[in-house]
Amino acid sequence: MPANETAPPVKKKGRRARLIVLVLVLALVAGLGYGAYWSVDGVRASFPQTTGQLKVLGLTGTVEVKRDARGIPQLYADSDDDLFRAQGFVHAQDRFWEMDVRRHMTSGRLSEMFGSGQVETDAFLRTLGWRQVAQAEFDTKLSPETKKYLQAYADGVNAYLKGKSGKDLSVEHAALQLSDDYRPEQWSPVDSVAWLKAMAWDLRGNMQDEIDRALMATKLSQAQIDELYPPYPFDRNKPIVEGGKVDGGKYTPQGGAAGGGTGTGTGTGSGSGNAVGTQTVTPTGTGTGLADNATAQGATVGLRTQLTALSDTLDKIPAILGPNGSGIGSNSWVISGKYTTTGKPLLANDPHLSPQLPSVWYQMGLHCRTASAQCQYDVAGYTFSGMPGVVIGHNADIAWGMTNLGADVTDLYLEQVKPEGYVYDNRVLPFTTREEVIKVAGGASKKITVRTTNNGPLVSDRSEELGTVGTRAPVASAAPDRGDGYAVALRWTALDPGRTMDAVFKLNRAKDFPSFRAAAAEFDVPSQNLIYADNKGASGNIGYQAPGRIPVRGQGDGRMPTPGWDSKYAWKGGKDGNTGYIPQNEMPWDSNPSRGYIVTANQAVVETGTGAGKYPYLLTTDWGYGARSQRINDLIEAKIKDGGRISTDDMRTMQMDNSSEIAALLTPMLSKIEISDPGVRAAQKLLDGWNYTQESDSAAAAYFNAVWRNILKLSFGDKMPKELRLEGSCMNVLGNGTGPADDLAKTVRECGTRDADSAQPDGGDRWFEVVRRLVKDEKSPWWSAPAKGLNNPATTTRDQLFARAMADARWELTAKLGKDQSTWSWGRLHQLTLKNQTIGTEGPGFMQWLLNRGPWNLGGGEATVNATGWNASSGYGVTWVPSMRMVVNLNELDKSRWINLTGASGHAYNAHYTDQTTMWAKGELLEWPFGKDAVEKATVDTLTLTPEGS
Repeated sequence: MPANETAPPVKKKGRRARLIVLVLVLALVAGLGYGAYWSVDGVRASFPQTTGQLKVLGLTGTVEVKRDARGIPQLYADSDDDLFRAQGFVHAQDRFWEMDVRRHMTSGRLSEMFGSGQVETDAFLRTLGWRQVAQAEFDTKLSPETKKYLQAYADGVNAYLKGKSGKDLSVEHAALQLSDDYRPEQWSPVDSVAWLKAMAWDLRGNMQDEIDRALMATKLSQAQIDELYPPYPFDRNKPIVEGGKVDGGKYTPQGGAAGGGTGTGTGTGSGSGNAVGTQTVTPTGTGTGLADNATAQGATVGLRTQLTALSDTLDKIPAILGPNGSGIGSNSWVISGKYTTTGKPLLANDPHLSPQLPSVWYQMGLHCRTASAQCQYDVAGYTFSGMPGVVIGHNADIAWGMTNLGADVTDLYLEQVKPEGYVYDNRVLPFTTREEVIKVAGGASKKITVRTTNNGPLVSDRSEELGTVGTRAPVASAAPDRGDGYAVALRWTALDPGRTMDAVFKLNRAKDFPSFRAAAAEFDVPSQNLIYADNKGASGNIGYQAPGRIPVRGQGDGRMPTPGWDSKYAWKGGKDGNTGYIPQNEMPWDSNPSRGYIVTANQAVVETGTGAGKYPYLLTTDWGYGARSQRINDLIEAKIKDGGRISTDDMRTMQMDNSSEIAALLTPMLSKIEISDPGVRAAQKLLDGWNYTQESDSAAAAYFNAVWRNILKLSFGDKMPKELRLEGSCMNVLGNGTGPADDLAKTVRECGTRDADSAQPDGGDRWFEVVRRLVKDEKSPWWSAPAKGLNNPATTTRDQLFARAMADARWELTAKLGKDQSTWSWGRLHQLTLKNQTIGTEGPGFMQWLLNRGPWNLGGGEATVNATGWNASSGYGVTWVPSMRMVVNLNELDKSRWINLTGASGHAYNAHYTDQTTMWAKGELLEWPFGKDAVEKATVDTLTLTPEGS
């Protein structure tokens, strides 16, 4: 098909018109030109009261809120209900704007706050139905105890909201009220449960890889795609758990050969250019796959267009939640007391998420003054504003951390659509439909129809800009907002009601490894690696549990979109009956392994397949590739060999490790290349003697990363289909002879359409592995690049392409950082700017100046332990970060340490808005008081909440 014969790229519809109104109002509220009255009254009116007394409706006793010098609160109560009621009140004091935006997002109602620019996002989220699933969880799945806690939390939020609106809540709420008389509604328990869906979406696994592989099939062969998605290097990077087995319906760690089980295998399909394995995916015709089926050109165009539109829609969701790429993940590790200076375990965790202002995390302690049946909690750690309980942290007995397991919990199904329904096993079944009305601030409401198959909702219905792509799958009149072609349905574990909220409270109360594992068994979504430590016995205990719903598939392995009309490709359970998910008793776990430590950093959990030591179930084929995890393993081994022991400060130092695996591989090769240009040769010399660490002041790190970026562009980026290339990156490509305006002798201008956060190649550790395998072949076709002007001749070998990338990098950094190499530094390229939610991301420059903070020059980089990620296709700016860091000392909990990305407050001018960020950037950690005496010593403000009427 012609290179330009696709639907036009989806343009991001900004909130400009609405924002202009909000910005003008905010200018008034902030006092720009209207005097000190508005500045003081409008900005400070929403700051929380942190001393004295406040009456709170619903409390049965007093609750003390003790805040330290950073504004971090520790709550003390005499009943669970009062504790969670107070938690809701305090969250709302500091973060209600964040909470209000989140609940509108999870229910698909952002347009009610921000106008027509959010209609497309709302329509997509309504199609997924997060709010409906959360309601079903609350109604049918959660325990009475959990419901009671959720209601108490909601009562606390509403007690704070009572009598408040506009400037009493936040500067942003003041703007909304004055511009559109916006007033927040009451908080509900379901608002809290729905946030778990956003968390699960952010950590959903390989959905983007599934789309990308299918889109690659329009331009690359299956062999080429396989080269770009190499298998996990088990020979070099250790999985989390080694040597366990499934036998008799149970997983046993360190038990030798894996046996039994009903695994689905780990095949990746076959057939050159076959986008979906070897199955026939066209409703008619005889081809074996979309990419090589000559009779299915219309269907191929349809799939490509549908998936491109879906990918464009997905790009708009991470703008709120964070990018979902190969650098997203987390680090956690736990060391047995046998190898620590304290004699008890040390546990570290730093989840990698999108930088947000305020941070997604809120530090807090929840304490019962006296433990009893009515008051069961004594826990501290990181919470989500809008949700009760502690997500990551410790209590008096155990500590736990989380990283993304990365299980494949989403599948895209191609659906053959008829006017009367969809095809399934040669029958036409009716859609399940519902209508949704999206209210739009300052505009007319929009009605959409959501259609659902037995494979899930049709996410492809949510693109209004699809072109005519064929007539094989006509559009039903029930969904007029979609073009022709295959429909695409999403099957996702988070769209089935679950019990994760129950698991959070049970984790908070767990006292030992059995109760920890029992809590983990209910942590349905998102599927996480849970690490564990306790202070029992002589040296404590450490452990690991893989929880979560992970599907057992029929045919297919989840790598490509599969035919939804054939029941052989359906999940074995859930909506179609049977069991559906890997039994929790057969999920991998470990306890006190002989090596004395456990590391999880998004690497493979276990080696899957058949035979001794292999796990019989397919978890995913898209693990992280282990660059971070193996570096942590190596750092631990180096420290404990010959009897060495690890301290709390050693754990902190490991968290800030900046070593680059890809630099260690490529720099010796780059240094040997003959360079004639004196300017490029001078830059090349920066690499001499470099130790591959990416400190913020390193000129060598700046130059190497620029070289790496240009290697990726020349080798892979320019060979990608436009749907994966950065939006606006244009190049000339040969026509294909199918249209009057282009033929094989002519070129056409083709521009990329992918959002900056998800463009490829992104430079993550998958690309490390791709290049590691290719560098041995100096004449691989991937090293070929066409000439570009007189100074950029065509390349055919590895070293020719590397030399050209070194030259391109030299002149790129000259333009960005200046001619004087002595002034170059990685931090000047690799900067973090914290952006206030919503208005801080798209408002005019002066409002960004008022609400945003930064930049900070950072060290670290892609797939390093200090994972300050960046997308190599779009630039060097920081796109994901260690969103918090913690080190828990199980010997003396008051000597644990923690830090947040920003601060406790979500109020833009509050002292605690970003008062932890500079320390975070330097790798410093704050003291983390837990015991009553330590908390009292750290307290600077005490607020007493009393029952209303007392």
